[in-house]
Amino acid sequence: MTKVTHLPADDRSCGWYHLSPPRRPKPAHYGRSAARWVVVGAGFTGLAAARQLALHFPDEEIVLVEAQEVGFGTAGRNAGFAIDLPHDIGADDYIGDIATARIGLKLNLAGQSLLREQVQRHAIDCQMKACGKYQAAVEARGVAVLDAYRRGLDRLGQAYEVIEADDLPGHIGTAFYRKALFTPGTLLVQPSALVKGLADSLPGNVSLYEHTPITAVEYGDRTLLSHPHGSILADRLVLANNAFGMSFGFLQGRMLPIFTYASLTRPLDAEEQARLGGRPYWGLIPADPYGTTVRRTPDNRLLIRNSFSFNPDGRSAGKYLERFAVRHRASFRQRFPMLPEVGFDYTWGGSLALSRNHMGHFGELTPNVYGALCCNGLGVTRGTVTGKLLADWLAGERNELIDFLLRAPGPSGNPPEPLLSLGVNLNLRWGQYRAGRES
Repeated sequence: MTKVTHLPADDRSCGWYHLSPPRRPKPAHYGRSAARWVVVGAGFTGLAAARQLALHFPDEEIVLVEAQEVGFGTAGRNAGFAIDLPHDIGADDYIGDIATARIGLKLNLAGQSLLREQVQRHAIDCQMKACGKYQAAVEARGVAVLDAYRRGLDRLGQAYEVIEADDLPGHIGTAFYRKALFTPGTLLVQPSALVKGLADSLPGNVSLYEHTPITAVEYGDRTLLSHPHGSILADRLVLANNAFGMSFGFLQGRMLPIFTYASLTRPLDAEEQARLGGRPYWGLIPADPYGTTVRRTPDNRLLIRNSFSFNPDGRSAGKYLERFAVRHRASFRQRFPMLPEVGFDYTWGGSLALSRNHMGHFGELTPNVYGALCCNGLGVTRGTVTGKLLADWLAGERNELIDFLLRAPGPSGNPPEPLLSLGVNLNLRWGQYRAGRES
């Protein structure tokens, strides 16, 4: 038996969650039951896998288990970018091997298409806007990144617009940045609202249980999942719980639970909106990966996201929230000096599952146990498409995208502790320091 010692425990202050349409969580699982298919984790990956399994096997019950509440955890805490383009930070031009980049683009576009379809079909109220994204720089090093990325986009044959400093305020209000690349293919969403809507529109043969943390697992011909109020016996188990897959005994020492932190302002009033100017909603990512992500939302709030921590147990650590809220306020003042009286309503953290080689796992973990794990910060699109494709593969389908994912090397190993924590924390601090005014 494998004891699950690390369970999700996110902070209570996520703005996306509190501002999303309220829903009544599904009851927790009680007693003992059995199912052919059990999916653990009701984020983008797990929801997509459960939905597709239900379509492939309409006469069978698909059990979907969530430790917390849908929309409260990791999937509802990101910056809300459903990005189409590949972005290989290990490559000189951020595109790298062109054949791999083209497959990555196909995967991301497939994830976008799935989300669009569900949002339209079920009228999910999640502020989805097909407005593209800006990637902006203020330091010379950041400008060099944009120039390199532009060369990579040329190789990939993707459209972009170069926006110089004088023109940027007409787009985003602020004159803080020196240069930006605008790419048109990104969708912006309210992530918690999207996840809630996806959960509430699952096929009828999906049984969703929330507030059901799995505390022990016994593997064999069938998998026994125990929780505080009973157990579930699974013929086939699908893990879609990202870094928490390590607590289930898989990919141990291969994933890095990295937390990022965000703050969201109160709504701007009409006079403040006029003072800011620019477009009514937009999203901006930094040229430097350790820089600041910024959004203006359709309800006229401004989002600031920066700062990182390494939380090896994958759980929130409250000590970081106030510390990083101070940094968020400084970043906000630099970018929006015309809004000195605007404060934050919410500050929160959310986790990413990263690997050192930027690879995820797709496929079998052990007999009758499968996983789509480690999205490397692309959970909205990549999690959605890999969850769907995993279900397709389990139903006997094969195609170019499935074959690519099955061939991928998977996450590489990490150094042992304490070297791991020391190295990751030093890298995070150095990266944030080196980002300079980009942070």
